[in-house]
Amino acid sequence: MERKTKVNAEEGKHDLMVTREFDLPLELLFKAHAEPEIIEQWMGTNVVKFEGRKHGSWQYQTKDPQGNVVFQANGTFHEFSPNQRITRTFEMENASFGVQLEFLEFIKLTDDTSKLNMHIVYRSVEDRNKMLQLPFSQGLNMAHNRLESIVSKLK
Repeated sequence: MERKTKVNAEEGKHDLMVTREFDLPLELLFKAHAEPEIIEQWMGTNVVKFEGRKHGSWQYQTKDPQGNVVFQANGTFHEFSPNQRITRTFEMENASFGVQLEFLEFIKLTDDTSKLNMHIVYRSVEDRNKMLQLPFSQGLNMAHNRLESIVSKLK
């Protein structure tokens, strides 16, 4: 089955483009990125902090059944324009990846469909390529599938 989330990574560049069309109205797609309760559901992680505004910060954390932290990420919002754009930094703690800069653009296609464009910039070509060696594309596609499934019930 073809992945709905597309990742375009040009050789030798330190960025990539992610695109996905959703069977969701624009407002619900944005809400899935702006409301901690919904983020927790589709990302499968705890939202420790979320200040959805310019200069606000965020932090996500996932623990195993024994209470050990297995994933932790944080960042700062540089732009938070409802139903339009989010610009943020993204840093995984306790990982060998550096900080990345993410530009999320939310686009209305029809009253019932929308599109997400993500431009992700890494510090180096090596950092980007290291990320692409992981099941990054597959994991992002699965997360976006969950997002669409969960948020479609809010229609």
